[in-house]
Amino acid sequence: MPSADRSIIRKNLSRAGALSVEMTRWPSVTESDGEAAFSGRLMEWLAATPYFRRHPENLLARDTHGDPARQNVLALVRGKGRRCLVLAGHFDTVSIANYGSLVSLACEPETLTEALITELSAKIRNPSEDKALADLVSGDFLAGRGLLDMKSGLAAGIVALERFAELDEPPGNLLFVATPDEENRSRGMRALRDALPAIAEKFDLDIIGGINLDASGDDGDGEEGRAVYLGSVGKFSPFAFVAGRPTHAGYAFNGVSAHLIGAEIMRAMETNSALCDEAHGELSPAPVCLEAKDVRHGYEVTTPAHVWLSFNWLTHRRTPEDVLTEFRAIAATAMRTALDAQTRNAEAFFARQRSGHAQTHEGQVLSYAELHDLAISHGGQAAADRLKALDRSLSAGEDPLSTTRQIVAATLAEAGLEGPLVIVGFSTLHYPRVHLDSAGDQGRSFEKAMMSAAEKCVQQHGTSIKAKQFFAGISDMSFFGHRPATGQTQLLSANTPCSAFVDAAPDGLLSYPVVNIGPWGRDYHQKWERVHMGYAFDVLPDLIYEAAMACLGE
Repeated sequence: MPSADRSIIRKNLSRAGALSVEMTRWPSVTESDGEAAFSGRLMEWLAATPYFRRHPENLLARDTHGDPARQNVLALVRGKGRRCLVLAGHFDTVSIANYGSLVSLACEPETLTEALITELSAKIRNPSEDKALADLVSGDFLAGRGLLDMKSGLAAGIVALERFAELDEPPGNLLFVATPDEENRSRGMRALRDALPAIAEKFDLDIIGGINLDASGDDGDGEEGRAVYLGSVGKFSPFAFVAGRPTHAGYAFNGVSAHLIGAEIMRAMETNSALCDEAHGELSPAPVCLEAKDVRHGYEVTTPAHVWLSFNWLTHRRTPEDVLTEFRAIAATAMRTALDAQTRNAEAFFARQRSGHAQTHEGQVLSYAELHDLAISHGGQAAADRLKALDRSLSAGEDPLSTTRQIVAATLAEAGLEGPLVIVGFSTLHYPRVHLDSAGDQGRSFEKAMMSAAEKCVQQHGTSIKAKQFFAGISDMSFFGHRPATGQTQLLSANTPCSAFVDAAPDGLLSYPVVNIGPWGRDYHQKWERVHMGYAFDVLPDLIYEAAMACLGE
């Protein structure tokens, strides 16, 4: 399609499309000044709309957890009765650095789209770049950092909220919430979850459900992206901190190779489909390693004492206890395999050399909770104080894996243990698995209302919208309407070295069914991030509105 035609399409964007583009122009990279300023800009925009000009008392800003604090934005449209549906989405985005020479255009969707077309057209392309160019030239997709993930979702929610506010007597209450920090630790959503009981009491609301507005990816024609997600995957990040016995490289069998043990753990875990969960007929992704490195800070001809691995393990049903128990068993088997292999190699070496003898080694696997107890037993209160001080000093860091690795290394040093051993635990914030099945009859009723709304939009727009069991991306949905089990929280807390990555949920939280309904597109977080305009700007606002009416109209 010619460039001029694409420009005409964008000049005639729907209200949701125009607002999506406008909010994308408000940069809001996680932890940046733009993220801090976004809530004020959104408050100002909402305050100028007809309903909130009449009801400014229903527009609120509330601080999040952590330092520096950000603000959640809450916009409530009142109707009859106490029943209330919550629409929620995040406004922070990932970094814009991967746009390279186009970084200044990252938040200017129309200009960026034209620039990407020009850049892609002038280069030798790989298949993913061919697809990006075809999409952008078609006029069906628009590029921009955060336009897909997830400001077009926010815009659709706001437009549905406005339409709800125009009713003579809305059948209930609709609360829209925009949160920061989803791309980091979900501080915004977790703070909202904690504050919602008091907010519900203040406005005399009965929260009956929620719709998360996050984006999904689809490399096909959109059939998989046009969906109501009934649940979300759980995310675990188990780590293995391996301690070997260092030795000079010329005398390999005088020590124990931490790398060999780490390699066996990697072999047992990486993309092992036997570790995938299956629930409701859908299979969770296979675990993958996010970081593997030895812990040393310069060159020397000595084998490393410590090797670190951290994995991403997504689940549909496993509990924290399941994951830690299974990962510990994997690490124990891997270490035994590695030590046996080293012994066999040593025996063969010394047999050929006709002198010396092979040593055998026994290893152990400890959970981080067990290691911490040993460290305090060995070093007393002074060790406890040092570890707490280290935790505080590192808790604001931007690299959770580095933070956890440093704390585990310090705890091992305080315990005075030597290898071969493996410490296992959790290296980042756990995102719980959620699904409507945990809400029983209430969940089934909520699903029926959501799919009734979807069917209405299917007929209205001549498209397809399916039910899918699990949202595959990590999202705020894990904390939205979810009340964590006490036993699971204790196990996670004890085995997560950095306290900043522990979800310290208070008592008295609300629990209600939640689904995800959002835009679809391709390559979010990447340079070619782009949203499908027809669905996000036209269908999605209607779907969210109809879902609210179906839910609140019961």
